[in-house]
Amino acid sequence: MKNDPSSNIFDLRQFGEYGDVNPSVTDSATYTFMQAKTMTDTFHGEAEGCFLYSRHWNPSNKYLSDALAAMEGTESGWVTGSGMSAITNVILQLCSSGDHIISGMTTYGGTFAFLQNWLPRFNIEVTFVDITNLKAVKEAVRPNTKMIYTETMTNPLLQISDIPALSKICKYNGAKLVVDNTFTPMIVAPFSLGADVVVYSLTKFINGKNDCVAGAICASAEFINQLIDVNNGTAMLLGPVLDPYRSSSILKNLHTLHIRMKQHSYNAMYLATKFNEVGLKFNYPGMKDHPGHEVLTRMMNEQFGYGGLISIDLETSEKANKLMEQMELEDVGYLAVSLGYFKTLFSNSGKSTSSEVPEEIQKEMGLSNGLIRFSVGLDNNIEQTWQRILHCLKVTETI
Repeated sequence: MKNDPSSNIFDLRQFGEYGDVNPSVTDSATYTFMQAKTMTDTFHGEAEGCFLYSRHWNPSNKYLSDALAAMEGTESGWVTGSGMSAITNVILQLCSSGDHIISGMTTYGGTFAFLQNWLPRFNIEVTFVDITNLKAVKEAVRPNTKMIYTETMTNPLLQISDIPALSKICKYNGAKLVVDNTFTPMIVAPFSLGADVVVYSLTKFINGKNDCVAGAICASAEFINQLIDVNNGTAMLLGPVLDPYRSSSILKNLHTLHIRMKQHSYNAMYLATKFNEVGLKFNYPGMKDHPGHEVLTRMMNEQFGYGGLISIDLETSEKANKLMEQMELEDVGYLAVSLGYFKTLFSNSGKSTSSEVPEEIQKEMGLSNGLIRFSVGLDNNIEQTWQRILHCLKVTETI
């Protein structure tokens, strides 16, 4: 078995101020010093264990960051107020005017919009490619390429990025590999496979309750220190700090992530098998005929399965909407964006989480108008869930 990310989290000794089994929650924006020199040293990052101001560090965020770094196998981590703030701060820290980025064409709509619409304001160019086509990735490299950006499992088409191969391309060309691992926590550890920086939307599987918005950055101590430097660190100066109460809540939920990922994956594989039996057009990386199955199998920690995301293609948004509305009425789950919740969530990606991607590019990437992204929940009786889905498929004349 590969390195166990859950055991790495559980092995941390994180006590509260009075010996609490849960670390104490920080309820302060600023911190006192008994000596002025210690404050000055803290400003310069030279007073380990001291806290200055919560936009920079606070104990609650440090506890969560340390746990996430342990999970990812990185030296350090830093948590943010959203997944998008984690993504944008990393990109702006690594790239400057005149630089070039290669990104997977299939990526979260918010990320796509930032790369396509926002970065040109700063004279940063982005080339979008099929990230599974390594030849196309290599051909896109320029002398000023500073970064390859991808998602381990792409949103919403569930393509699989070959992280070791992309890492080799980056190292050969002096670029950094940044990987969004939101869909596959614990299943894949991108840093151990050669990624330089790993980003997360903690909102999804890691927190698992859909009761907060948060993000994370896991990387070397050198990079995190640069990111939060008081003089020129992007995260420090743009200020995407996570509230310590939310940080404390996420830390508790993180300790059940290993159990939840196994159940999400088990349920998704069960539904994928049933979808296959009835001849439904679907996409799940756990199936052997999936184009990325071999790559994911090679990279993954098998005990956590192939993940909780499935997509089905009903060809038109009208058919997709009809089925989704019926499934909500039949208590399959909720018609809602986001993922990683304990109940099943489904949405028509092209009209929701990928709506920032222009229609012509949606067609180019192969995103159907009728694609439904399923985030399969933690249902204890997945057979009952399947029977409800089957009934909905029949009622809406989908099969």
